[in-house]
Amino acid sequence: MAFSIRLTDEEKALAESYAKLHAVSLGEAFKRALFERIEDEYDLTAAEEAYKDYIDSGCKATPAADFWRELDAEV
Repeated sequence: MAFSIRLTDEEKALAESYAKLHAVSLGEAFKRALFERIEDEYDLTAAEEAYKDYIDSGCKATPAADFWRELDAEV
């Protein structure tokens, strides 16, 4: 699938500079940026859902210091 976008001269120069810096075509630079953004938003949504599930479960977190003390006591 192909598509086109309109860029100002400044936006185009910035995008071309970024692509050149990473030794990829302009199209590949936009493709990578798009999918990185999609992945970041997906990860954020998954983390928010997991945190909500944790809160809804009623579980309580254990401070890290207590966890390490428990490990030392078991050795």
